[in-house]
Amino acid sequence: MAAAAPSGTSAFGRLTSTGWLVCAIAALGFAFDIYELLMLPLVIKPALAALGGTSPDGVPLLLPGSPAYTQWARALFFLPALAGGVFGLVGGYLTDLLGRRRVLTFSILLYAASACAAGFATSLPQLLVCRCLVFIGVCVEFVAAVAWLAELFPDREQRERVLGWTQAFSSLGGLLVGAANVLAARFADGLPAIHGDHDAWRYTLISGVIPALPLILVRPFLPESPVWAERKRAGTLRRPSIRELFSPALVQTTVVTTLVFAASYGLAFGAIQQLPQILGGPQGHAAIRATAKAAQDQAVAAAGQAGRPAPSPGRLKSIAGNASDEAVARVTIWQEIGGLVGRVLLAFAAVRIAGRRTLLRIFQVPALVIVPAVFWWISTQLGSAGSLPWIKGAIFVAGLVTVAQFSFWGNYIPLVFPTHLRGTGESFAANIGGRVLGTAAAWLTLTFAAATPPDPVRIAIVGAIVAGSYAAVGAILTAWLPEPRGDVVG
Repeated sequence: MAAAAPSGTSAFGRLTSTGWLVCAIAALGFAFDIYELLMLPLVIKPALAALGGTSPDGVPLLLPGSPAYTQWARALFFLPALAGGVFGLVGGYLTDLLGRRRVLTFSILLYAASACAAGFATSLPQLLVCRCLVFIGVCVEFVAAVAWLAELFPDREQRERVLGWTQAFSSLGGLLVGAANVLAARFADGLPAIHGDHDAWRYTLISGVIPALPLILVRPFLPESPVWAERKRAGTLRRPSIRELFSPALVQTTVVTTLVFAASYGLAFGAIQQLPQILGGPQGHAAIRATAKAAQDQAVAAAGQAGRPAPSPGRLKSIAGNASDEAVARVTIWQEIGGLVGRVLLAFAAVRIAGRRTLLRIFQVPALVIVPAVFWWISTQLGSAGSLPWIKGAIFVAGLVTVAQFSFWGNYIPLVFPTHLRGTGESFAANIGGRVLGTAAAWLTLTFAAATPPDPVRIAIVGAIVAGSYAAVGAILTAWLPEPRGDVVG
């Protein structure tokens, strides 16, 4: 298929139908990237309880705070990110070697199919493998999509708008996964049983198959990057090389971009993504504990009114878990609303602020103060049932200043790597930096906060320290972040 770029004007209203299709598929991919990444904090506790085995009286063996629980929680947070980083780097290389469209398509199909399979996992190793495949697909998709969009829209203003607005759909993905978890928890009993149970976390995982459905229909109409395709046909496209990223001309760009990218992700994974572990569970927020207890009492009362035996202890625990998951999702959704606002603000600012370091610092410096302060404050509010609305507001602001930084990288990194290394360079920064070094913040928080029984206050305080440390490193290193040499992607 001939590569045909959308109109090169600066106004969205003049996009061709192909241009709109490209933006729609990219937005869908970005939305479900975050959908998949944010899914684990919502489902990890019930998944570990269901797949970790039970005692003879039906009590889950993997309870929060136990050494085995902590070990598996750390593995599920960090090993998929490690797999995504390593294999995502390979995917970035393939993006430069085989083309942006082809790799983009197969990466979306990979994470959608793997997400669906995760919902049917019967053991923790199976779940871990599926989550690793999900992360690989997500890591590759981001790199391929950013390179693809940057090269399809060569006009600076139009490119900044397209990258900014399509990435804003990432936060829509965060809202969607929160809503999906709420709906799964609410309607679990009416959905088809999986392995004999109606576990909300399984239905939440399976919902990740959604982006594959429209992609199968529209793939034949998607254009390849005209820049990449032209050079490939002319035989002038140089072979990508990871070693070249560390040549004298690119080593500062590669190293600093990777580390500052990691700092942005560390804010989210060190603190914000631990919110479900802080608010939920037997020692979580007072209002959420009360919601779970009320759901159990209602189930017992309903059984008594109907003349049925009271639900078993295992069933009551499941009811409480689903109610707690729904209540936590209603809080965490505010971080995604904040993130959506942040991405929209970044989209506006990207076309008006020429300096890339200045653009990043608009969100980076407030995040350095706000995120650690918010989680330190949350650690003092878990016993106050009336504090939940204030926590929602605080998380909204923390999400705004953190998630906006994620959109920055999609606008920035296509400008600092040449065409033949664009996918490879982006992948190194995003996957080794963001997905491996950045998400390692979750491992650090869970490791240093480990306690028996689990202590959500400790998790919140450690999360504040870890997130603050990452943010400080990013703020310092931004002084050496290279400014792009020009606005032309080529």
